[in-house]
Amino acid sequence: MYSVGLKRIIDFFVAIVGFILLFPIFLPLTVLLFIANQGKPFFFQRRPSKNGKVFRIIKFKTMNDKKDAHGMLLNDAERMTGIGNFVRKTSLDEIPQLLNVIKGDMSLIGPRPLLEEYLPLYSKEQARRHEVRPGITGWAQVNGRNAISWKQKFEYDVWYVDNLSLGLDLKIVALTIKKVFKSEGINAAANVTMEKFKGEA
Repeated sequence: MYSVGLKRIIDFFVAIVGFILLFPIFLPLTVLLFIANQGKPFFFQRRPSKNGKVFRIIKFKTMNDKKDAHGMLLNDAERMTGIGNFVRKTSLDEIPQLLNVIKGDMSLIGPRPLLEEYLPLYSKEQARRHEVRPGITGWAQVNGRNAISWKQKFEYDVWYVDNLSLGLDLKIVALTIKKVFKSEGINAAANVTMEKFKGEA
């Protein structure tokens, strides 16, 4: 019953309350990132939701759009702004995704929504991560986030799908709060973001 309907009801009301409570943080961050990113405080990208249905995820924009002499974007580390680095380390960049949860594109808890281009690269087992709505946080995030391999990440995602329950979601919430305060697993090794998935994890 929880996975069928109750989870969505909880997501909807908790996301609304959460957004209202976090609005005093959301508003000044929007202004600061608007200034830091030349009028672009938000980052939008197409991501797969449940059953592979694509939606537009919204996050705070933590990197600017600076390019090199050849018109190519600089690497992530060079484009990360000071306020963006703070927002990412504290996971405040995830706040706008509460709007995705309210709309029904996402859940509070579930496998993270990855790039649309990865869809044809998944094995049949890995693709099972799309049997549920993606989440702002999830089992893989509290077990390493960007610091673990793609193979391990997908194993955690599928394990979550098979063991979905209210108790597990509450455990993930508690572990997420702990991780945020410790800023654990945000960066993969020396990289700012996780290396792209190329299949065959």
